[in-house]
Amino acid sequence: MTGPHTLLAPTFSVRVARAEDAAALADLSRPFVRSGALRERPVSLYATHAADFLVTEAPGGTLEGCVGLRVHPAGPGEGRRAAGVVYNFCVAGQRQGSGVGAGLLRAVLARARALSLGGLFTATTGGGGLFLRYGFTPTTARLAPQSWAESLDPRRNARILRRIL
Repeated sequence: MTGPHTLLAPTFSVRVARAEDAAALADLSRPFVRSGALRERPVSLYATHAADFLVTEAPGGTLEGCVGLRVHPAGPGEGRRAAGVVYNFCVAGQRQGSGVGAGLLRAVLARARALSLGGLFTATTGGGGLFLRYGFTPTTARLAPQSWAESLDPRRNARILRRIL
C-alpha cells in the first residue's frame, strides 16, 4: 500500500554534468533556444564547460533538466566576494511543474554557498517566477559581474535578477 506522500517522492537525482553529457545538454536546451528563451550554444561548449552544470537525471538515465553556474571572481579593488551567474536553466517540457526546476535551483544555491559566493545573478526573458520565489530580486547590470553583464544581448530584453547569499 502506498501512503499520501508516495507521489511527492523525487523521481530524479541531481548530479554534476560530465563532458559525455554535452549532446544531451544541447538536446535538452534546443526547445528553449527555438523559443528565444536561451542563447544557442554549440555542443563543444557544453563539453568544455560540463562541470558548470548540474543536471537532473531520471531513473533511466535521461537528462530532464540542467542549470549552469559560472563563477566570476571579484574585480580588482571591488572589495566584494566572487559572484556566480546562473545560466542555461531548463527543464524538459514533460517534467515542468514536477519540482525538477525547484530541485535544480535548490542544488545550485547549495553549490554557490559551498563555493562561498557573495551572490548569484541571472538573466531571464521570462517572468522569473521560480527565481523570485527563491529570493532573487530585480537588479541592474552595473551590480553584476562586468564581463557577464557586457556579454548580454540588449535585443533579448532580459531582466537581470540577483540573490545575495
